[in-house]
Amino acid sequence: MDLQFWIWTAVGISFSIYIGIAIWSRASSTSEFYVAGTGVSPIANGMATAADWMSAASFISMAGLISFMGYDGSVYLMGWTGGYVLLALLLAPYLRKFGKFTVPDFIGDRYYSNIARAVAVFCALIVSFTYIAGQMRGVGVVFSRYLEVDINSGVYIGMAIVLFYAVLGGMKGITYTQVAQYCVLIFAYMLPAIFISFMMTGNVVPQIGFGSEGQDGIYLLDKLDGLHRELGFTEYTSGEKSTLDLLFIMSALMVGTAGLPHVIVRFFTVKKVSDARKSAGWALLFIAVLYTTAPAVAVFSRTNFIQTINNQIYSNLPDWFDKWESTGLIKFDDKNQDGIVKYVADLRLNELTVDADIMTLANPEIAQLPNWVIGIMAAGALAAALSTAAGLLLVISSSVSHDLIKRIINPSVSEKNELIAARVSAFGAVIMAGYFGINPPGFVAATVALAFGLAAASFFPAIVLGIFYKRMNREGVISGMIVGILLMLFYMTKFKFGWFGGGNESDWWFGISPEGFGTVAMITNFLVSFIVSKYTKAPPASISKLVEDIRIPNMNDS
Repeated sequence: MDLQFWIWTAVGISFSIYIGIAIWSRASSTSEFYVAGTGVSPIANGMATAADWMSAASFISMAGLISFMGYDGSVYLMGWTGGYVLLALLLAPYLRKFGKFTVPDFIGDRYYSNIARAVAVFCALIVSFTYIAGQMRGVGVVFSRYLEVDINSGVYIGMAIVLFYAVLGGMKGITYTQVAQYCVLIFAYMLPAIFISFMMTGNVVPQIGFGSEGQDGIYLLDKLDGLHRELGFTEYTSGEKSTLDLLFIMSALMVGTAGLPHVIVRFFTVKKVSDARKSAGWALLFIAVLYTTAPAVAVFSRTNFIQTINNQIYSNLPDWFDKWESTGLIKFDDKNQDGIVKYVADLRLNELTVDADIMTLANPEIAQLPNWVIGIMAAGALAAALSTAAGLLLVISSSVSHDLIKRIINPSVSEKNELIAARVSAFGAVIMAGYFGINPPGFVAATVALAFGLAAASFFPAIVLGIFYKRMNREGVISGMIVGILLMLFYMTKFKFGWFGGGNESDWWFGISPEGFGTVAMITNFLVSFIVSKYTKAPPASISKLVEDIRIPNMNDS
């Protein structure tokens, strides 16, 4: 059957399921809207957390990023995975026991200050809007290719879908929708990977296949290294980035993960602390399925892409090239007018510009898999982007309605009006998210990496010090968060948007990229917090007692 038939069928069925779940699980109280009434099972919560975590960056962009960066791209894989482990094992149980389901709420109560709460709300909004820009961009990329609309129109469609079930169902609707989205996205990701692994190596396990011999008896990684050498690129298994930059990027991604508000709130949708731990373990298992497959997808797609495109007659290229070219994400400039595609490292001779975000999505088409597989891939990519976008919208909504309105501006607001405020703020948030999705600061994974850097620069020190350092006071944490977030924003806008004089790679401070600068901003946050707290008044005794209670396990496990 026609490819568009399968795409519309797969996308239509999956969207119908999401909308049906949203209607079934619509929230009628603030508890259901914010934390799903704390009635989610550990397995379902683990699956929802995995879907929330595996965003457009993981599904769409990560394998593409690794395929272009090679060895250097593995830092994203290690950083994101390590960050989740750090969050699940080190911070989440303590935050769950504290009982505050938003990061600003935790910071406001732990540091006995509405100013600290307001600063945390500002940071949460900045982080979430940056993160959601990447998700909306991913939605636009998928729609533009598979539904054959322009990227901007794709973003608008994604906005409408997310807005519907996020505003209607809140966390309750989002959680159960994400369970369905995980099933869709993991099936869509694994199916082509298994197909291609078998076709190229005879091994149905992608995690083993990409390190195996191909049909010609040459190991795939050796073949890819050879292709890179021939085209003038750095060997796939080697790297170009400095060790320092790689270390700082990985660190920023790890600690940024531990400070992401939309992941932390997940541990409050279950009944008990023990259930939170169980759901963290389940989530890690579900995440590992995709994350261990991504390097294989990167190798398969990169190898097939080079062999299919380079030195081929432009007019004879397969249909998938024309489809992706129409989106503007792949461009051919025939510099020597010979009608033959030249894809080489030398920019003076290179005639092909490729967006890293297309590699995972185009992989089934490049490998000439059946149309129904490509249709499922489209549904899976949308599921990945929409699942995280919905979770981020809820963070933005709760930051405004709960942390800002309920806790600072109008503490006496009724539950009904708070719920209305939450839905109105979600509506406003999706409009802004759409704008940033249309005008992102980079491709999907790069944009998301900046969000992690912002979280590392602002939240991580405040959370860690709040749990493990009783002497940390409000003056210290407020100073640290302000300095950290402003420093990261300055560096990001300078080198990504060209503000403050702009600059290029040669101008980076200490050779550290904007994606890795979150580590520098985090260290600065820690130093400022310590120094200011040392020379200001210690927190009240009640706060010290509160910190001790957080760190001691509760025998009742409530």
